[in-house]
Amino acid sequence: MREHGVLNRALLVYEAWLDTPVPPAQVLDGTANLIHRFIEEYHEKIEEDELFLRLEKAGQLTALTRILRQQHRAGRLLTEQILASHGDRAKASPPIRAFIRMYRPHEAREDTDLFPAFHRLVGDKEYERIGERLEEREHQILGQDGFEKAVQQVAALENMIGIADLAQFTPR
Repeated sequence: MREHGVLNRALLVYEAWLDTPVPPAQVLDGTANLIHRFIEEYHEKIEEDELFLRLEKAGQLTALTRILRQQHRAGRLLTEQILASHGDRAKASPPIRAFIRMYRPHEAREDTDLFPAFHRLVGDKEYERIGERLEEREHQILGQDGFEKAVQQVAALENMIGIADLAQFTPR
């Protein structure tokens, strides 16, 4: 699920926004809107409809999928709060921190537990067929270059907040 890379980069933008003395409101709004459209309305919907349902029907990882669904709902509420803050640091900071705190382990569990279990459940050939079907769905929902546009958007946000240069994260 390459979409997790976009989410991780958005979380980095949120963190940089919190650390910036006078953070630009348009970066916050742009990040929250990207998360809403790309993660919540597209990525999470696919996870819930395709992966969670299949695992639940097979009786696998049902406790995990239940928690992940709860976290998806909580994330949507936090995004609403972030957007409603209109860039006010005092209002935006608590939901941003909660969003980051929840989505780091959420993503890690999906990557290490959920996705491998799903792959084992469906097997290689079905996994490949599902991947092709999901790519078609991506194009229907987001347009032909939906993923690429999301990457461009998060890169522009990184540039605006000053974290576009990857080298700056290298310890010296």
